[in-house]
Amino acid sequence: MAAQVKRAFKYCFYPSEAQAAELSRTFGCVRKVYNLALAARTEAWALRRERVGYTATSAMLTAWKKTEDLAYLSQVSCVPLQQALRHLQTAFADFFAKRAGYPRFKSRKRSRRSAEYTASGFRFREGELTLAKMAGPLAIVWSRPLPEGARLSTVTVSQDGAGRWFVSLLCQDPAVAPLPATGGAVGVDAGLEDLLTLSTGEKIINPRHERGDRIRLAKAQRVLSRKAKGDGANRAKARRRVARIHARIADRRRDFLHKITTRLVRENQVVVIEDLAVGNMLKNRRLARAIGDAAWREFRGMLEYKAAWYGREVIAVDRWFPSSKLCSACGTRRDEMPLDVRVWTCGCGRSHDRDVNAAKNILAAGLAVSACGAGVRPQRDSSRTGRSAVKQETLRREP
Repeated sequence: MAAQVKRAFKYCFYPSEAQAAELSRTFGCVRKVYNLALAARTEAWALRRERVGYTATSAMLTAWKKTEDLAYLSQVSCVPLQQALRHLQTAFADFFAKRAGYPRFKSRKRSRRSAEYTASGFRFREGELTLAKMAGPLAIVWSRPLPEGARLSTVTVSQDGAGRWFVSLLCQDPAVAPLPATGGAVGVDAGLEDLLTLSTGEKIINPRHERGDRIRLAKAQRVLSRKAKGDGANRAKARRRVARIHARIADRRRDFLHKITTRLVRENQVVVIEDLAVGNMLKNRRLARAIGDAAWREFRGMLEYKAAWYGREVIAVDRWFPSSKLCSACGTRRDEMPLDVRVWTCGCGRSHDRDVNAAKNILAAGLAVSACGAGVRPQRDSSRTGRSAVKQETLRREP
């Protein structure tokens, strides 16, 4: 039986001038309502120790629309404004559950420009999508078909920094079903020289998407830095040029990761990875650029949700597990393993490639965790005395 999975399908579209103006007004109103509600909730707690929920902020929105200063909120659809309040409620719920930090105010220049419409805020008929307050449908580029008989639950419209317009359609996808079970299992060792090294011995090169456009990006950033700050047209053009380069890098990186994660999930029943603290690694100024370009966090996120879709298992072993120091053949552990040692021979006579050996040990540790229970974690490497969570293989200076 096919799994009923909610899946978002993202498409590019080209709005008319009237549609672009309407959406821009909607984005601004969504940001304004979110910030007003956040300020009201923060003030209520700081002054009166009173918790204000979604229902109260919804009543506030009705009152705001009746004031002279905020009457313009009535000019856009009320659906994305209500959704902004629901998103704020979710942000507070995550904060109180200690899953996220305290909600932050949305910036006009830095925050994502988006608006979400529920079923009452759009009409989808015969392949045409029309949003509330708009006379005609959006000119969407249907780069791939929607699932047959798909019923849309929400529609999210957004504009990125490069000026591109996107619409994301959330619907149930009956085509997503668990794949046939296989006996395959693979360990994955992440790195910078090679993005991924598999326990099978295969190495997936690091495409270094950011490095490929680094000269072009640096030139565009220098041009932008020479423009006077403000809202001038020349500065806006220079800013969009920088944003387009960043978008090109991100698009290629995302496409590459999708292909790799899909392949790993299709070929293996179990995928074992390291539980890397990428956020802590990014604090290393020498390596932050290379680590961000490798996108290990995005890789793990893709791998986990695809595994959940297709009935696979992803296991994360402790980041302190000394995978590089153990012999995958006999289990002997070396006291030291300098970073310049890429190939070494154990006392048992087995010769190892450092990264392949680490991937094999990660696989063995993950299978042990799976067999013994999720609560079992490999023993921490006692030779590590510092508090840094930086992966040892990334400590070499990135050129």
